[in-house]
Amino acid sequence: MAILQKHGKISGPDLVCLKETPSDTIGDAGGHQKNWSEHNTNWPRPLARVWTVVLLLGTCLLYCARVAMPICAVSMAEKFNWTKREQGMVLGSFFWGYCFTQVLGGYVSDRVGGEKVLLLSAAAWGAMTAFTPVLAHFCSQPIFSMTLARFLMGLLQGVHYPSLVSLCSQKVVESERGFLMSTVGSGSYLGTLVIGGAGSLMLDLYGWESVFYVSGLLSVLWAYCIWKYLLRGEGPVITLESLGRGGPRSNLSRRHWLRLFKQPAVCAVIITHLCTASTFFTMLSWLPTYFKDTFPDAKGWVFNVIPWFVAIPSSLFSGCLSDHLISRGFDTAAVRKLMQFFSMGVSSVFTLLLCGTTTFPTAVAFVSATMGLTTFSHSGVSVNVQDLAPSCAGALFGVMNTCGAFSGVLMVYFSGYLIEATGSWASVFTLITVVNLVGLVTFLAFAEARRVDMDSSKGHYHDIHI
Repeated sequence: MAILQKHGKISGPDLVCLKETPSDTIGDAGGHQKNWSEHNTNWPRPLARVWTVVLLLGTCLLYCARVAMPICAVSMAEKFNWTKREQGMVLGSFFWGYCFTQVLGGYVSDRVGGEKVLLLSAAAWGAMTAFTPVLAHFCSQPIFSMTLARFLMGLLQGVHYPSLVSLCSQKVVESERGFLMSTVGSGSYLGTLVIGGAGSLMLDLYGWESVFYVSGLLSVLWAYCIWKYLLRGEGPVITLESLGRGGPRSNLSRRHWLRLFKQPAVCAVIITHLCTASTFFTMLSWLPTYFKDTFPDAKGWVFNVIPWFVAIPSSLFSGCLSDHLISRGFDTAAVRKLMQFFSMGVSSVFTLLLCGTTTFPTAVAFVSATMGLTTFSHSGVSVNVQDLAPSCAGALFGVMNTCGAFSGVLMVYFSGYLIEATGSWASVFTLITVVNLVGLVTFLAFAEARRVDMDSSKGHYHDIHI
């Protein structure tokens, strides 16, 4: 992603993040601007609106395919006689693949175009989703084929968000990027909501295979429609030559990055995001199994829909509240900490209450409150990284997200081990609460909102490239 920040109070070049982008700077910057314009033209507003809707639908389908396995995990475990530990291994294998392709996805997208990477990856993970039941039934060891399939799903879906960011930076004018990214980002909750409702009904009526067939084929159809109607049938060919000439060269200043990672506030956002992501992934992966085990007669569409139906307006509300408080003059760091307190502190209260829940409506209410409050982190740690280092916020968030994915793998698997060892879901909810509190205490103690990517003694910002 290319981010261009102008600071009127500071004389000097504009801040360029992640790659050299068009700017109004003097000197060599003009050459960069010319080079950039040769490879990138902004969409006109009507076309940008069409792409916004298309990318929203694509992100929705991304999560439909991603969450299909957690929804079907109980039925598949019964079919193939998986233990809780084996079930956790299958669910967690997705995140191992997801960790390794985020940087690669952004690198390739910057050079050949994010739309090409999105198209190829969507066709691939859509086909993989549709073939999942075939692999499960025709492999002599389904546990290994499903673990491998989920790992490949993670690899293929890991490029999605970096490609979105790259595409936005290349094709959307700066004043409209926020609307596109926020709208497209809401597709994650919408997709979880759709697959939670429709997927649960298909699971009950037609079996777990139908969930994979429908979500996979719809994803392939989405990729075909992009190729046919938006790319006008142009082949999404990615060659080594195109990678070499696709965009301006980038570099990384190790000295500046090392200095950045020594800042306590930067370490705090990394640790806090790690804790937030790992607990979210654990809840996402294990909640369907929790409801099936604890309330076997409960309707899947209820507990797979209501929590995410609550999360969408909760996320929007947290953003409005955060912006309102800051506009009224409240300290930015205090607002970020308040949002994170709701996300990790207050939500943990409802998570702990699940340990003693005995009725299905109460459990749904507590889970809905937990997931709704968790979305407040979008106005907390997720935004704080932009406060700290706007000149390299995208790269820094990539580091945070990779760390969060790694921790998600370990925590999803360890949760399965805890359930099997203790026979109690209370151990998992206690673990989630402890991890949340570790992240919250770290954030409250060390988080700041002042810029740390600048040399205060010299009065100018570092240009950190990647």
